Amino acid sequence: MNLSILYRGPLASCNYDCPYCPFAKRRDSPEQLRADREALARFVDWAHRNPDSDRLSVLFTPWGEGLTRAWYRDALVRLSRLPHVERVAIQTNLACRVDWLADADRRRVALWATYHPGQVRRADFLRRCERLRELGVRFSVGVVGLPEHLAEARALRAELPDGVYLWVNAAEGHRYDAAEEAAWTGLDPHFGYSVRPHASAGHECRAGETVLSVRGDGAVRRCHFVQTPLGNLYDGSYRAALRPRACPNAACDCHIGYVHLKTLPLYQIFAGGVLERVPARPVPVG
Repeated sequence: MNLSILYRGPLASCNYDCPYCPFAKRRDSPEQLRADREALARFVDWAHRNPDSDRLSVLFTPWGEGLTRAWYRDALVRLSRLPHVERVAIQTNLACRVDWLADADRRRVALWATYHPGQVRRADFLRRCERLRELGVRFSVGVVGLPEHLAEARALRAELPDGVYLWVNAAEGHRYDAAEEAAWTGLDPHFGYSVRPHASAGHECRAGETVLSVRGDGAVRRCHFVQTPLGNLYDGSYRAALRPRACPNAACDCHIGYVHLKTLPLYQIFAGGVLERVPARPVPVG
């Protein structure tokens, strides 16, 4: 079996203070950080043993920023070197240096990097992107599609190499008129998938079949947006619950959720790069 895991531990702290994020500049206590580190170590050890599935892919989706913590960097390196791990990726603001990735298997490690205007200088962000290219690390770059970000997003696109995909997430609660949608679609041809929620109730989804959400304590759910438990990763009880499933929610409006809907062509669009949000074919620029 090929199993994709979206892992989210207790970490909820971030070094940025983006006004659109509820976890901006949040600080975890030493006890919370210790718990997160121990939970991640347990997960990596489980992946190392891989008692249940033949092939694994892992996407870390922390509420906060993981790569400023050494244990996330170490986890990506260690997992990338396991022969049964096809891909290990993380969502990140790319705030830390990336030279540590030289120790990873760069055929398997990948980054989903978000540029946050006002939090980091564009030149600094681009330097880290260039270093990723030098290292041969797969990555995508994205922005939140707020009106005040459009000029910066255009400038970022102009300076990124053509082969780097720039994705745009529709801003939560913002309504896009036709002109705004067209402007953002000019940067990301796939923006249309983000700008409107997808009807999902009753539609088959890979979540709960070949894709799972795992929490720090090992609790398994089909995805981050369906709270019904399927069992626990560490006692293997989730295995009996794996099967084709229809989504119980009326709609799905987050990429890490709707990308797995079987009614959408996103597994074809992002073939080989679903977790890191890298399309299979180059996306036209301009």
